Amino acid sequence: MLIKIILSLSFLLITFCQSEIDEKTSIKDSIINSSHLDGLYEEINVSGITLGIIHIYSEYPDYTWIGDDDEGIACVDDAARALIFYLNHNQDNNDIESLNKAKYLIEFLIFMQSENGLFYNFIFDDYSVNKTHKNSVNQPNWWSWRAMWALSESIAVFKSIDINLTKRITGSLSSVIIAFKDQQSVSKKTIYVKGIELPTWLPQKYSSDQAALIILGLTNFYNNTTDSSVLPYLNDLCDGILIMQKGDSLNLPFNAFLSWQNLWHAYGNSQSYALLKASSVLKREDFLLAAISEINYFYKFLMNENYLSSFYIDKKNDEYIPIETKQYSQIAYNFRVMVYACMEAYNITKDSSYASMAGEIASWFLGNNIAESQMYFPSSGICYDGINSQNTINKNSGAESTIEALLTLLAIEKNSVSKKVLNKYLVQNTN
Repeated sequence: MLIKIILSLSFLLITFCQSEIDEKTSIKDSIINSSHLDGLYEEINVSGITLGIIHIYSEYPDYTWIGDDDEGIACVDDAARALIFYLNHNQDNNDIESLNKAKYLIEFLIFMQSENGLFYNFIFDDYSVNKTHKNSVNQPNWWSWRAMWALSESIAVFKSIDINLTKRITGSLSSVIIAFKDQQSVSKKTIYVKGIELPTWLPQKYSSDQAALIILGLTNFYNNTTDSSVLPYLNDLCDGILIMQKGDSLNLPFNAFLSWQNLWHAYGNSQSYALLKASSVLKREDFLLAAISEINYFYKFLMNENYLSSFYIDKKNDEYIPIETKQYSQIAYNFRVMVYACMEAYNITKDSSYASMAGEIASWFLGNNIAESQMYFPSSGICYDGINSQNTINKNSGAESTIEALLTLLAIEKNSVSKKVLNKYLVQNTN
């Protein structure tokens, strides 16, 4: 019944130039190449424990490891991303090497968890933990939530093959969830900033982008443990994200979810994907419809604009006015989140237009972008770090860009419709 309601709504009618795709059409071999990521991966020994780390930076033209004096050589953020990739790569290809890497990356994440349940982010080249850098302290921030999400993705894979590791993963998740609950605001008040209504109970009060990561972690945790104590928190976070959705099908910003206060930025904006995942657990149709609305209208707007990097909004005469709009830089992390949302929308509705849309968005990696430059190279697995202007490409290939590209393309290749759409651009760029 729910699907019929969704499909009957006018906003599901998205037009693409391509005609309906024959699922039986032959599709090119995989363009997933983990060679560059594998080169960033290293196993280290700390106090007799083998840990898997991902080196943060890799610079053009030789792409050797590069560390940072202030941050370190590796971080939880990238280990979590890589863990999700290797888990999926193992599941899709029965690749034992990916499974082993996933185990050691889990060990690294658990090693980086502090007594308060949250995570430090960086380690130095002597393998000591960086506990002082502003982007590394054990606080409720991106790296703690990303570790939560990655570990929650691990349970389903290891629960049938490694009981002891699964218990340790579950214990680690339980600790970070307790830390999240302890800092979560019980107040459900809203405030107005420049005339724009905002919730005050998301991470850092207004961070709907970080809330999305927590939702993904809690949803997986519930699905694997049936611990219903997380459900009220899931509802509260999703309700807060709904308040961050502004505009409508005809008016800017076209049902976009703001990232923080009156700011929207492209990176990490996975609210639609999180709402779609949570809607299945919570049986909340409003979450599903809100996510579908952003995909149908805001994503299409971004595509027509050759994508944006960020903007703020003001409110005047009951209209939202975008200000300080920026188009650059454009990075892989901007596009993976949209592809994940589109593919999940397809999984729920079975409407192939969402799979087609995912393929079109992913074509950014193969040269369908404002710079008309190929960003991902199947022959090496390198993904450039970003488009800085219409004529300037950052040809470094650090961990974040590399992994976000691989995650995107792995999702595309799971679906014959999206894969065929992407293959239109692969014909032009075969490097």
